[in-house]
Amino acid sequence: MTRIPGAPGTPGAPGTAGATGRAAARPRHLVAVLAFDQVQLLDVTGPVEVFTTANAHGARYDVRIVSAAGADVRTSAGVRIGADSAADTLPGRLGTLVVPGRADWRQAVGDPALTGTVEALAARSGRVASVCAGAFLLAEAGLLDGRRAATHWQLAAELAAAYPRVSVEPDPLFVRDGRVTTSAGVTAGIDLALALVEEDHGADLARAVARQLVVFMARPAGQSQFSARLVPREARHPALRQVMDAVGADPAAAHRMDDLARAAGVSPRHLGRLFRAETGLSPGQYAESVRLEAAQALLEAGNDAVDTVAEQAGFGSAESMRRAFQQSLGVAPTTYRARFRSTARVFDPAP
Repeated sequence: MTRIPGAPGTPGAPGTAGATGRAAARPRHLVAVLAFDQVQLLDVTGPVEVFTTANAHGARYDVRIVSAAGADVRTSAGVRIGADSAADTLPGRLGTLVVPGRADWRQAVGDPALTGTVEALAARSGRVASVCAGAFLLAEAGLLDGRRAATHWQLAAELAAAYPRVSVEPDPLFVRDGRVTTSAGVTAGIDLALALVEEDHGADLARAVARQLVVFMARPAGQSQFSARLVPREARHPALRQVMDAVGADPAAAHRMDDLARAAGVSPRHLGRLFRAETGLSPGQYAESVRLEAAQALLEAGNDAVDTVAEQAGFGSAESMRRAFQQSLGVAPTTYRARFRSTARVFDPAP
């Protein structure tokens, strides 16, 4: 059974030698992390590690992992986490409530004991935060109604569809709206917790925590650089299927509207209507999305220069490809290649 350090007497916990005299004079900020069966392990441990590490640098966080009934939980990774107590035994006022998620969010929001616990704890928390699919629990509790929110990029459309009163933003690593902060997938809980530490104690202390944990203080760009393209590839109309197949077979071709429409046997205006109805994109936008995927694959798998990749993918110039990458993914092509090509260079820097 895994026990997460945070209680007095553990390294970095409130009341240990890591806290300065000035910090010891301040009241503790109670952070309650709600755990439940099949919760994602890093959704829990990532924020806990940030808050408890902050204690070693002078913060005063009293971090407690709680479950609805006080029982230990088994995470999605199969690791058991010990709960410090039942949720209803916490003091009357909480500083921060952190709600992690589980991959099957429908099971989570369908658990009355769990959703009731979220509602009860949120009502007496100064601020509320969620990690990954934890946003669904906040939405089910009505805490995201009329608010902007983030979640894992793979779940953003599902959150928007299930809870139409929530304004879902698919790219940010975390979104703060009033007293509620929601974060993207899994490791973004670390980004979120660092932002909360900075809010409480300033950038210098948060930066010290980031350095100790060897993570970015502010991770460059958003989720788009990690996400798969979500453009539909299966069209209902045969003319549209024909055009999409042609673009996918040769992204570097010109693919002018008149030529595509003529090959499909429809008018350019009708082809444009078909594209918007089934993909939400114009033919030109669709062609660029296919070229972007082709460029990503070439950058990940090959050694060709950026100019060569741009030509092979159909962008025409490296500058055009750079603009497309920045607009869609938030990073330059060279940065994308460095991040996603391979881990081999980390372990073997030899050519």
